[in-house]
Amino acid sequence: MSHARSGDNGILGGVPKSLDELPPPGTRRWVIRRKAEVVAGVRAGLITLEEACKRYSLSVEEFLSWQRSIDRHGLRGLRTTRIQDYRSIDRVEPDEKSPHS
Repeated sequence: MSHARSGDNGILGGVPKSLDELPPPGTRRWVIRRKAEVVAGVRAGLITLEEACKRYSLSVEEFLSWQRSIDRHGLRGLRTTRIQDYRSIDRVEPDEKSPHS
C-alpha cells in the first residue's frame, strides 16, 4: 500500500501535534491537505470546532461538510472539483417527496 505519509484517519502527514502544524490563521486557499489537517486537529482535540471556525472564517456547516466528505469518501472527497459529484450522491432525488410536502 502506497500512501504519502498517511497517519490517523488517512490524513496526509498524520494528525497535527500542535497549533503550529495547522494551516495559518486566515488561510483562504483550501487544498485537500489543509482541510484534512483542520479536521484532524479538531478530532484530536487540538482545537475546538468553534476555534477552528473563527481562526479560518469558516461556517460550522462548511467544516462539517469537510468532515462528512472525509468520512464518506476519504480524502478524495475533499477535492473541490468533486464536491458536486459526491453531494449529488447524498441528496434526495427531485422526484422523491418528503413526508412534509
